[in-house]
Amino acid sequence: MEPIEYQHAIEAILFALGEPVTTERLCHALDTDWDTVETACRALAADYEARDAGIRLACLEDSWQLTSHARWGDTVRSLLARQKPDKLSPAALETLTIVAYFQPVTRVYIDQVRGVDSSHSLALLLDRELVAPCGSLDAPGRPNLYRTTPAFLRSFGLSSLDDLPPLPEQETEETDETEGGDAP
Repeated sequence: MEPIEYQHAIEAILFALGEPVTTERLCHALDTDWDTVETACRALAADYEARDAGIRLACLEDSWQLTSHARWGDTVRSLLARQKPDKLSPAALETLTIVAYFQPVTRVYIDQVRGVDSSHSLALLLDRELVAPCGSLDAPGRPNLYRTTPAFLRSFGLSSLDDLPPLPEQETEETDETEGGDAP
């Protein structure tokens, strides 16, 4: 197959599936090696970008997915007119932040960090497919572990978890004492 044919085949596969597809799965489908698929995907993504097309080829960790261009997000959203509100509550965002930065985590861990029950927020994030179960902790009761999903990466415009901004550093007690304490 010629390089352009790999691009066309990948485009057809991604369009037909409508979900992220791993590079490995594309290799199997096209009966070729990793480098050929990666090169074809990057060339296809560059082509969409160069043409300022209405779609983009997004790399989500080790997967690829066709997405609409951000510029057309409002237009696409208005057409889809989802039943659920797009915005997450502060509690759901707080829960999502904990999962994103400390994954894999249990619901009990989330509850401890937040100081309140997180069942509702976690259920909402599971329903929106922003988090997913990823096994269970080897502890009594075998509680579920949760992680973020490719939908999380897509929703926040990230290629991988490495793109998350760093957490702000916690102030130490020494800093609090020297800056705001009663100095002699």
